[in-house]
Amino acid sequence: MQARNRSTSSSSIPWNKGKIVGQKRPFKLQEVWAIRIRLQLASRIRGLALFDLAIDSKLRGRDLVALRVSDVAHGQSVLHRAIVLQLKTQRSV
Repeated sequence: MQARNRSTSSSSIPWNKGKIVGQKRPFKLQEVWAIRIRLQLASRIRGLALFDLAIDSKLRGRDLVALRVSDVAHGQSVLHRAIVLQLKTQRSV
């Protein structure tokens, strides 16, 4: 087998060159309502529920999608409060 030359060359461009990296700015109130309206008009009930929960609880995306119905409901009733541990910081929310 022939070994590949892994030296860096001037033709390789980093995937994030010119892109903004780091923490993103928070949504403005107008943007939050615009997203809610679009989800309602498209009848995306699940997306709207996840979006509202994300805004209200300040959970990260990966913590949101890891939630189960049993985390926020008991039988036929929805819990008023639920404690969720964030995966990244292990802090309760």
